[in-house]
Amino acid sequence: MSCPHCLSASVSKRKRRTSLGYRTFYCGDCDKRFNERSGTQFNDLQFPNDIVLLTVFWRLRYKLGFRDVSELLLQRGFEVSYETIRMWEFRFAPLVSENLRSKRRGVAGRSWYLDETYIKVSGRWRYLYRAIDREGNLLDSMLSEHRDINAARRFLRRLIDSAGRKPLRMTTDKHPAYTKAIRWIIGRKVLHRHNQYLNNRIKQDHRSIKQRYYPMLGFAKFESASRFCSAFDELRNYLRVRSVGGEHVSASSRREIFTERWSSLMTELSA
Repeated sequence: MSCPHCLSASVSKRKRRTSLGYRTFYCGDCDKRFNERSGTQFNDLQFPNDIVLLTVFWRLRYKLGFRDVSELLLQRGFEVSYETIRMWEFRFAPLVSENLRSKRRGVAGRSWYLDETYIKVSGRWRYLYRAIDREGNLLDSMLSEHRDINAARRFLRRLIDSAGRKPLRMTTDKHPAYTKAIRWIIGRKVLHRHNQYLNNRIKQDHRSIKQRYYPMLGFAKFESASRFCSAFDELRNYLRVRSVGGEHVSASSRREIFTERWSSLMTELSA
């Protein structure tokens, strides 16, 4: 372990631990003491890392409000206000998004399905652009204030950056902005299909964010809506268990996979 202050490797472990049980260290070069969380985003928190991440995961995964999560934590012996939970989501939801986004970078099919759905922000409808491949894997999502060619271009650039390559086939609705944006960003070699029935795959996939979004009665700010939608889509895609070769996955196997992925993500983000 290196010193977070001077990056020196001459670090010695101390016997004393913090009040939360984290190990402490001493740097012989800069003569400073630090613990396992020093230099991380968890450094100034008064609660353990796993409790903070568990709170954020609960908020993203399940239909729970801030006060609902606060009551669940109270049953575990932690008294946390709903405003603190709001702050934790503000700080650590992007951390979850970036970690999961990096895991799937460069892993995408060659057939893409693009569409947008409506999200109410501060009393106004905004547009959530989403894309999946033929297997149902998330490619990317982006919240936009407008539904025009500029938003379509930005979204396509994000898709190429995330997938690491261009698709062979793209399916969208008949909105004219897609046709122009695809020719500009992707090129004319891609097969562009714009049939409403062929695009049912992505339209059905919108149900997940809709079901999670409705109990919240909208968002107050555009930034918070964008942050939540991105983290929700990334976490749902990571925890979703898919059948391989059309074979059914039993309920017991789904539970095992879910538990393994949940624990693995908690360990990675807590480190």
